[in-house]
Amino acid sequence: MAIKGKRLKKANESIDRSALYDLGDAVKILKANATTKFDETVEIAINLGVDPRHADQMVRGVVSLPHGTGKSLRVAVFAKGDKVKEAEDAGADFVGAEDLAEKIKKGEIDFDRCIATPDMMAVVGQLGKVLGPKGLMPNPKLGTVTMDVAGAVQAAKAGQIEFRVEKAGIIHAGVGKASFSAEALNENLSAFIAAIAKAKPTGAKATYMKRASVSTTMGPGVKLNLGPLLS
Repeated sequence: MAIKGKRLKKANESIDRSALYDLGDAVKILKANATTKFDETVEIAINLGVDPRHADQMVRGVVSLPHGTGKSLRVAVFAKGDKVKEAEDAGADFVGAEDLAEKIKKGEIDFDRCIATPDMMAVVGQLGKVLGPKGLMPNPKLGTVTMDVAGAVQAAKAGQIEFRVEKAGIIHAGVGKASFSAEALNENLSAFIAAIAKAKPTGAKATYMKRASVSTTMGPGVKLNLGPLLS
């Protein structure tokens, strides 16, 4: 515990809490302070000027990160017929229909993304109370209800991530690993911020993107200067 405290204290001393850092400088600070024995995840949190309780202020979508997340995503696919082999060949971890639904009902949810063909939504619809709260319910707007299961699986495996604003108006995501090059992290973060900006809902009032900070799993947050990223 003492070692952890000493490491965090040193990391905090390298950051001016009142300053807003340009993206490149923030990434350099993160990488310099990521000194744990495991490869820490680089995360971003953005405070949005929205109230997601209102439908016209919901922020949700997907973005393909140029360099992936550094995490191996597990994908489940609801399909039948020829689409089963298509999903398996694309790298899906779990493929099924009613049999897969039964496993999920029993609490076997060992996956990070759920994809379904349109004809399977009658089966998937019964799982709304299980998959919905976990953010796993297939959605045509997110490209997870589709006949192109191969494309959806490959996109998920290549680093496509979903995002959704939380009740407090905060949106966050893991966008890479501390071991990534500074250039790769800069590009991933820029892509994520651009996706959030593009997803601005019609009901958003005043300032949409209010504040943002980046951090690693075990490190302190670094406040971002959003101006250059949104111009």
